[in-house]
Amino acid sequence: MSVESLKYLLVGVLVFGFLIRKTLNYLNVKNPSSKIPKTLSEYLSDEKVQESRAYQVENFRFGLVAGTFSFVLTLLFISMGWFGAIDNWLEGFDLAPLAQSLVFFALIFVGSDVLSLPFDYYSTFVIEEKFGFNKSTVSVFFGDKIKGYLLSIIVGGGLLLVFLWLIHQMGKDFWWIFWIVASCFMVLINLFYTAWILPIFNKLTPLENGELKEKILHYAKSVDFSLDNIFVMDGSKRSSKANAFFSGLGKRKKVVLYDTLLEQHPPDELVAVLAHEIGHYKKRHIPISMLLSVLQVGLLLYLLAQVIFSENMSLALGGNSWSAELNIIGFTMLFTPISMILGVGMNWFSRKNEFEADAFAKETFAGKPLAEALKTLSVKTLSNLNPHPWYVFVNYSHPPLMERLEKLEN
Repeated sequence: MSVESLKYLLVGVLVFGFLIRKTLNYLNVKNPSSKIPKTLSEYLSDEKVQESRAYQVENFRFGLVAGTFSFVLTLLFISMGWFGAIDNWLEGFDLAPLAQSLVFFALIFVGSDVLSLPFDYYSTFVIEEKFGFNKSTVSVFFGDKIKGYLLSIIVGGGLLLVFLWLIHQMGKDFWWIFWIVASCFMVLINLFYTAWILPIFNKLTPLENGELKEKILHYAKSVDFSLDNIFVMDGSKRSSKANAFFSGLGKRKKVVLYDTLLEQHPPDELVAVLAHEIGHYKKRHIPISMLLSVLQVGLLLYLLAQVIFSENMSLALGGNSWSAELNIIGFTMLFTPISMILGVGMNWFSRKNEFEADAFAKETFAGKPLAEALKTLSVKTLSNLNPHPWYVFVNYSHPPLMERLEKLEN
C-alpha cells in the first residue's frame, strides 16, 4: 500500500472508531428511563432515578469533550506528521536504535499523561465529588500518579525494553518469543497482584473474626473451597463505591472485599457476593479467560509482525525512514477495528460467565441475598437501569441489572 493510502487509512480508522464510540454513548444516554420496576420500588425513588439520569448525562458530556480533544489531537499528529517529526528530531541525538525507541515512547507517554491530567482531575474532584462518590484528596490523587509513573517505568519500561530489543535483534521472529514473555508475565501478575501491586496503592487487612467471617468460612467449606486469605481493602480512601474481587490461583488465591462493601451490606448479602466470586473459580472462568487473553495477545503480536518492518507505514506517519516505534503506533491504530470485534466477543463471554456465577451462588447459597446486594450496589452507584441494547452488546462486561435480577428472582 502506498504512503498516501496508508495515511488515509489511518485517518479513516481513527474517524470510524470515534464515530462508533460516540454514537453508542449517545444512544445509551438518550435511551428513555423506564418506570421503576416493582422489584426495585423499595430501593428507588423518582428523585434517585433523576439523580442517576443526571450522572449519566454529566459523564456523557464530559466524555464527549475529553474524547473529542483526544481525537482531534491524534488526527493532527497523523495528518501533520508530528509522530514522525518527534522521531526525526530524536535522530539528531545519534542515539542507538533501541535507545531512540525507548525515549520516543517515554515522550509520548509523558505527553499523553500530562494532557489527560486535567481531565482526570475534573472527573475525580468535580463530577465524582458532585454526586457524592469521591473520597480522595489532592495528595492521594497525585500520590497515585507518582506511584503509577514509577510502576510504569519499572514494569512497563522493562517489558517495553524486552519487546523493542526482540524487534531490533530477532526480526519477524520477535512475535512468538515475546508472546512467551508476555504470557508468563500475565500469569505472574494474576498470581501476585494482591501481594505485589495492590499494596502499593491500598492497604489490605485480614478480615476480622466475627459473624461475617464465620459465615464465609462455613459457606466455603460447604462448597469444598479452601479459603484462608480473605482481605478487606480500604476502598473508601478514594471512593464510596463498593466492590469485591477474586485474585490468584491455587494456594495463592485471595478474596478482597472493599471496606465500603462491608459498610453497605449485611452478612448474608456479603456471603452471596462471595459465593458469586467462588462461582467464577469453580466454573474455571479465571483460567479460561486468561487463556483467551493469551491467545488474543498472540494474535496481536503475529499481526504486528506482518507490518512492523514496512517502511511505508513509517513514512505515512511523517518519518524519514523505517522506524519500529512509528510502525508500532501505526499498527495500534489499524488494529482498532479488530480490537473492537475481539472486545465484543470477550464482553459476551464475560456476561455469560457472570450469569453462570450468579446461578452458582443461587444454587449453593441463595438467590435473594445476591439480588438484594446487586440492587443496593446499582442504586448507590447510580447505575443506568435501562442501558441501550447496542451499548450493552459492545461495552458491558457484566449483564444489566434487570437481566440478572430476572434470573435470580424467578
